[in-house]
Amino acid sequence: MTRVFITIDTEYSSGLYSGPGPADRAENYARSIACITPSGPAGLSHKLELLAQYGQKAVFFVDPMPALVWGVAAIEDIIGPIIDAGQDVQLHCHTEWLGLAGSANPLASGRTGNNIADFPLDEQCEVLRFARDTLIAAGAPAPVAFRAGNYGADDDTLRALAQLGIAYDSSHCPALNDGECRISLGPEHRDPLRHMGMIEVPTGAIATIGGGQRHAQITALTLAEMLAAIRHARDSGRESFTLVSHSFELINRRSLAVNRIVRRRFNGLVKALVAMRGVETGTFAHNPPPLPKSSMPSEPLPASPVRTGMRMAEQLVSNTLYGAL
Repeated sequence: MTRVFITIDTEYSSGLYSGPGPADRAENYARSIACITPSGPAGLSHKLELLAQYGQKAVFFVDPMPALVWGVAAIEDIIGPIIDAGQDVQLHCHTEWLGLAGSANPLASGRTGNNIADFPLDEQCEVLRFARDTLIAAGAPAPVAFRAGNYGADDDTLRALAQLGIAYDSSHCPALNDGECRISLGPEHRDPLRHMGMIEVPTGAIATIGGGQRHAQITALTLAEMLAAIRHARDSGRESFTLVSHSFELINRRSLAVNRIVRRRFNGLVKALVAMRGVETGTFAHNPPPLPKSSMPSEPLPASPVRTGMRMAEQLVSNTLYGAL
């Protein structure tokens, strides 16, 4: 069996933060977590209901850092429904919230930064300990997996996580080699591997025309590309494949319009996995990504001019009709 990990970074938006009051928190929740639109909710409750309908599992990487400005209750409102639905909660961390926390910043230095890798090892340990403890205080089991906000981790992040007893990291995105991630792995590292005392679980990728890679994110690939990538992983003998989404990706958070193209991708993915032989969805809590049995690195789904052309057309329509997230 190939285990597919549908990972959903579940987070309030620091970019939409307008103040510490309850009305401001409620507005951010409505736009970033619940995704309330005139057509109905397209966020957390929609995804949980869809997963339940088709009997599938997902991993919700929840960011507890907004508790610095809104308290633990803001995180309880996210974690409660996920746990009640029998889904997996793991740890996410956007350090941008430190810049909004004022005197609540847990670092004695008062240091702020956009990425966890912006901090020295000792302060990374402090931030991640605060994030882990807050996640647990909000009702989650002790996390065993982590993903950095913006993928912005480095090797010290992995050292800090190992000190905290967190076994898995999924911050390395091989297709975004010029992104915020500073972990000392390259675009060729596409399979789970031991690194810096952790098991690193790279996000999925497909090959692109010209020799590059494109990340396996709901907003970046068509449904046909995602399903082809999963079939390729299965047929190549890969034990796991990791997809990325966000709590708010099915809408435009500013206009509150449902992005029907992206929603069709997500809904179609969950439904199609039910009938796909040799494939199951997994969680880090109960059946985490195994290390590959083969020492040979896997190859991504080969580039296809037809699939690429269809994606470019679909993205154009999506951006034209619905705009940026």
